[in-house]
Amino acid sequence: MAYLFYARLIGLTAGTLVYLFLIALILGHRRPRLFERLLFFLVLALFLIYAGGLLQINAEIQYGLAPESTQILYKLLIALGVSFIFPLVIQTHAEYLRQVRKTSVPAWTLALAYALFLLPIAMVAISVSTARWHPSWGFMGILDSFVRQSGLIVVSALAAAMMQLPIAVTARERTERSLFWSLFISSAIFILAWVFGHSVALIEIAGVLPGAVLIRYALRRNFLEYGAQRNLVYALSATFLALLYLALVHRISGWLAPVFPPEATASVLLFVLIFLFEPLERVIGPALHRTLRERMDRTQKLSVELQAEARHGDLARLISRAENLIRQEFGLAAVRLSIPRDAAMRLLEAPGGLGHVARIALVKDGKEIGLLEAASTGAFLTGETTAALQFLAEQLPAMADLCRLIEEKIRLERELAERERMAMLGQMAASVSHNLRNPLSSIKTILQVQLEKRDLPRDVRHDCALVLDEINRMNAKLSQLLKFAKPAASGERVDAVTLAKQAVALFRHDAERRNVVVEFDPPVGSAGAPAEDIAVIAPEEALGEVLSNLVVNAIEAQPDGGRVRVSLARKGERLEISVEDSGPGISAEMRAKIFQPFFTTKATGTGLGLSIVARRVDEMRGTLSCESPLDGGKGSRFTVSLPVAAAGRPELPEKASGLKTHPASGQA
Repeated sequence: MAYLFYARLIGLTAGTLVYLFLIALILGHRRPRLFERLLFFLVLALFLIYAGGLLQINAEIQYGLAPESTQILYKLLIALGVSFIFPLVIQTHAEYLRQVRKTSVPAWTLALAYALFLLPIAMVAISVSTARWHPSWGFMGILDSFVRQSGLIVVSALAAAMMQLPIAVTARERTERSLFWSLFISSAIFILAWVFGHSVALIEIAGVLPGAVLIRYALRRNFLEYGAQRNLVYALSATFLALLYLALVHRISGWLAPVFPPEATASVLLFVLIFLFEPLERVIGPALHRTLRERMDRTQKLSVELQAEARHGDLARLISRAENLIRQEFGLAAVRLSIPRDAAMRLLEAPGGLGHVARIALVKDGKEIGLLEAASTGAFLTGETTAALQFLAEQLPAMADLCRLIEEKIRLERELAERERMAMLGQMAASVSHNLRNPLSSIKTILQVQLEKRDLPRDVRHDCALVLDEINRMNAKLSQLLKFAKPAASGERVDAVTLAKQAVALFRHDAERRNVVVEFDPPVGSAGAPAEDIAVIAPEEALGEVLSNLVVNAIEAQPDGGRVRVSLARKGERLEISVEDSGPGISAEMRAKIFQPFFTTKATGTGLGLSIVARRVDEMRGTLSCESPLDGGKGSRFTVSLPVAAAGRPELPEKASGLKTHPASGQA
């Protein structure tokens, strides 16, 4: 009947346009991923089926009985689509689970999916062998045998529905869940139309539904980030409208050919477009304005979110957050934000060498302070996307400044809190020392008087001597507590080489009694000879205290004997003092705690030695690092880096961070 014929014409035309639109969208996106490539070939197979059917029905309209060459062409198109649709459906869904959902897919499933691509080859072999038994077939007979395998289409729809249902049920994201439920329903409608429908037109119209669902979710829900390619969508829409209008012009010219020349009809219809421009502008203009306003609103919200992130005072976190949000908002393949810009770093490139890369300088007070790089996966970035990126590039320098100011404020607040804590600790230490030292001094005096008596029994004398030693040890710990709480004096020029020599000489004899060898490597001067004098800005007492604690700590770390090496080396405007031992080393867990007050692994230690070192180095505007283990899985090296004093400049330099952490090298 006539209405079924025109229903088929409409369905085949819609299917051809829908799947052609998807092909152009996927090609324009050009993400270098296997899933997108498989999806392209699956859509291409559907397009070939609909394009072949549309060519067939148009040939019937034009010729009645289509020429043999036309029949070969449309049958070949349908045969190619039918042959590959089943393996492509299976493989595309499997790769979606593996690459997009990041779900573990069994190896045998992937192997089976790839093996299904042998099905078209088997179909060719069967058709050729069958044609040998029917010599009348020829090439047309083989094509007809392929076209008749239309049952593969419904099997493919059934397989798609069986794979879409579990994805829809297990999906966590709302968009993914809604998409796959829609695809499952469209597949089910196609199967029902095939099983219970008695009209080819109904089946062909039902086959358009999956493509329409994909287009809707690509443009409205940004499925696979296709919707971000706005310029591609606009260009495709305009192209398809133009093609449809040209087809309408051709069709009307054919209808009016008996009474009006076709060229005249086409000229009139094309001229009518001039009068359609203003109505089209009235329809399209507000839509474009609304789209631009929505984009700018989202960009403003993104800017507000980044401003809130900047208030955390962590520049690295701000950069990472900005890169992720910009990439997600604009559907980009990659985004890199460099503040400050590293000239040695290679410029960002689009994945697979495809797409377009926009590079926007971050400028403050006329100077470039960084670079924003954004790479698309396919087509060039739209004008509205580029404008939004430029807007963000204007905002980011202020965000970075805000982040740095808050970071500095947090650092100053922590320093103030630390100073207040240390002041309270100093008051407590002074009070404890005052309340304990007076009684201890009295006890010590009494014991010393008793020890001067010649008739004192030997066992009593021995006990008194032990008590006197314990009192001396308690006094030493009280002195160490006071040193930790008391800040160092203001900086002055001091010879670091001489102080290091004195520390080595002071503890060398005690080390020899413990079977430990103490070595000293002086710094090398410009002429290759040992440098005699390298001055640093530091209190002499504080630097001596640092060296003494490090040397004593290295000696006590080797109860069975070993080696301690003290070395100095000038590197630019800084002097590095290293104290290295050959002890058992320090574990990573211990390295994270050794500079904390009152942390110790010694039975009689106070846990203040290395804390005092860290505090004094920080007061001297230096850095302290620990590396352990060294060669052979043993040994530790503590390195103090101090600024070298310039001639005639005794003032303190700008403060550097005290403790440095180097995870790669094991430093703390």
